Amino acid sequence: MGRHLIETDLEQAAAYLQNKRVLVTGAGGSIGSELCRQIVAFHPAELIMLDRDESALHAVQLSIEGRALLDTPNLVLLDIRDRERVKQLFCDRRPEVVFHAAALKHLPLLESYPVEGFKTNVWGTLAVLEAAEATGVECFVNVSTDKAADPSSMLGYTKRVAEGLTAGVDERARGRYISVRFGNVLGSRGSVLNAFRRQIELGGPLTVTHPDVTRFFMTVEESVQLVLQAGAIGEGGRVLVLDMGEPVNIAEVAEQLAQTVKPPCPIEFVGLRQGEKLHEELFAQAEVPSSTVHPLIRSVGVPPLDGDRVRHFPTTLSSERAAEALVELCADMSLDLEGIDLEELPYNWGAVAGGS
Repeated sequence: MGRHLIETDLEQAAAYLQNKRVLVTGAGGSIGSELCRQIVAFHPAELIMLDRDESALHAVQLSIEGRALLDTPNLVLLDIRDRERVKQLFCDRRPEVVFHAAALKHLPLLESYPVEGFKTNVWGTLAVLEAAEATGVECFVNVSTDKAADPSSMLGYTKRVAEGLTAGVDERARGRYISVRFGNVLGSRGSVLNAFRRQIELGGPLTVTHPDVTRFFMTVEESVQLVLQAGAIGEGGRVLVLDMGEPVNIAEVAEQLAQTVKPPCPIEFVGLRQGEKLHEELFAQAEVPSSTVHPLIRSVGVPPLDGDRVRHFPTTLSSERAAEALVELCADMSLDLEGIDLEELPYNWGAVAGGS
């Protein structure tokens, strides 16, 4: 990828994790599982690993403990959409630090099933946030994405709203509630490198959306180290944005990998998919980043969003009304979408309505 590994001093992370009850949602995912592996090194009083995927919980327990009997209370099989069970878990276990990594993240699928993305990324996030607020969580870190900066997809819009909900809870909660935004993670499930590797094994072709498409990349170890650091230094209600280095041209990466086999794998350009950007940005155009005490982490303000605005979102609608409701939410977050004709938006709201 032509970039250097980032090294982070995690002494500050140790201070707020040691001897604390720590909960990680989405603990079986790429980011969640690495969070769990790194948090263990700081000797928390308890590490609660939550996921709705039983096989993912098996894998993360095996990676940490060297065995996976699945019979210990540190594993919690739970869907964050279930508000009552989420609330009960927080009341029973009283976590003091929460890393919220559970999400639906595959952009093309969420274009086809936008309401599923809303239920997990918005309603699920709200359930975890309100349970954390009710039980006095000291530090809450919402894992976001660069897709939330000037969003153009259902993934981006739902994660942008989740950032707003996090800031909204911070206004009234006792603890600190922050979001952390970063780009693509090398080697994560569904990442482009994994796809390229499999395509090479099958003899090609390597599929690239566009010759000029670029993305930010960071290893999962680097991203989690910076997430832990952000949790230590982040000011409540803000979004901490990780320095991802220079964006990488995906076609150039594909060309390098294609040359590793003989004969070289062909490369096929398939076109940008609905909602995809040619170039991702870490900051929205209207955001003004400020520095933090860490040279690789910057901070931006995010307009708070009240949970009541999403609690009754019309997910049963299959018309443009559902799209209009989300536009209204984003307009409240200073995205300047209010009054704009749906047909003028870069995002195909008609496709969203049809998919819901």
